[in-house]
Amino acid sequence: GVGYGGSCFPKDVKALIHTARSVGFAPEVLEAVERRNDAQRQVLAERIAAHYGGRLAGKTIAVWGLAFKPETDDMREAPSRSLLAALWAAGARVRAHDPVAMAETRRIFGERPDLVLCDTPAEALEGADALAIVTEWKTFRAPDFAEMARLLKDRLVFDGRNLYDPAVVARHGLTYHSIGRPVAGG
Repeated sequence: GVGYGGSCFPKDVKALIHTARSVGFAPEVLEAVERRNDAQRQVLAERIAAHYGGRLAGKTIAVWGLAFKPETDDMREAPSRSLLAALWAAGARVRAHDPVAMAETRRIFGERPDLVLCDTPAEALEGADALAIVTEWKTFRAPDFAEMARLLKDRLVFDGRNLYDPAVVARHGLTYHSIGRPVAGG
């Protein structure tokens, strides 16, 4: 019979590998996809840490977008979870906003002194050194860049969704880190 202790998982893996082979995929492809997904979840945290030379203690990072994807509060595989964990492990504080996933974030992480959940994107920027954009909610697509530059102490934006034109962001005096493009501004 099927029980705990992992006895059902080998069958599932074997079935998946068999299915993959039957449609022309080697199981290594599935494993590589999984490794790449895990690595992608770490990209923003690594960029932020690199910019600050690993010295994040005392920094406050605004985080826009906590849900796995827009229009949901699902956080099961959300990249925000690994980002928050990495920021906290490095001694940073987080001011976060998500249009829908605030209650779910509070349920997962509870009350903690290094997490402030904010009602608006602008409120998340107040007192923050930098901004990390994790989920591509429509409400984040046309921010007030002048206000962003005024509120962010270090005038840094780390955009994990490539929402903005780098030249536009840089014109507002912000340093803009996006994915797969050169750093703009600074």
